[in-house]
Amino acid sequence: MTFELLPRERRELAPGAVHVPDWLGRDRQRSLVDACRRWAVEGPGIRAATLPNGARMSVQTVCLGWHWVPYRYSRTRDDQDGSSVAELPTWLADLGREAVATAYDDPALGRGYAPDIALVNHYTADAKLGMHRDSDERAPDPVVSFSLGAPCLFRLGNPHSRGRPWADVELRSGDLLVFGDESRLAYHGVPSVLADDDGDAAAIGLAEGRLNITLRVSGFAA
Repeated sequence: MTFELLPRERRELAPGAVHVPDWLGRDRQRSLVDACRRWAVEGPGIRAATLPNGARMSVQTVCLGWHWVPYRYSRTRDDQDGSSVAELPTWLADLGREAVATAYDDPALGRGYAPDIALVNHYTADAKLGMHRDSDERAPDPVVSFSLGAPCLFRLGNPHSRGRPWADVELRSGDLLVFGDESRLAYHGVPSVLADDDGDAAAIGLAEGRLNITLRVSGFAA
């Protein structure tokens, strides 16, 4: 591991947006990578979504609970083979509840968190994600994000525009990011995946690149 004079500490990037470095230990990271590998080959498998303008995203995604098609959700894989989306496992929802309780230092808030959507995104070295808002859900509950593998530059903006002000932070393997409250609809993106000089991807069984798992509460009727 790279030597650091100062340890990375938990910090609030913006109101309601909390970064907790190294929250997931190596064993948990490996277990999540194994699960992502299974989800990526289930049914029609992982895919790069096509935007309404015809462009394909550089990030590949597989969904659990609800299937995301820009810019809506469905219970079926409408842009693939129409099959039913895989269920979000209880253990992953439990991990989300633990994450919310940790980020906000509020066990009651954690217990009340009930995610029913997971987006698993795989970034290769040249993949990126433009500034956008997670606004296709109807519930105001926080978004929970787990980072695995290569580090990335994450940009958290404001709820009003894709421009400044924003905060840039390096997310590394095992990091937790939760954004809710005033930051729930903040624009955010990944301008670049960074060099994996510490070999974090290989250390957790990831062949290359970065995995990001985000949990959301849909607010949709069952």
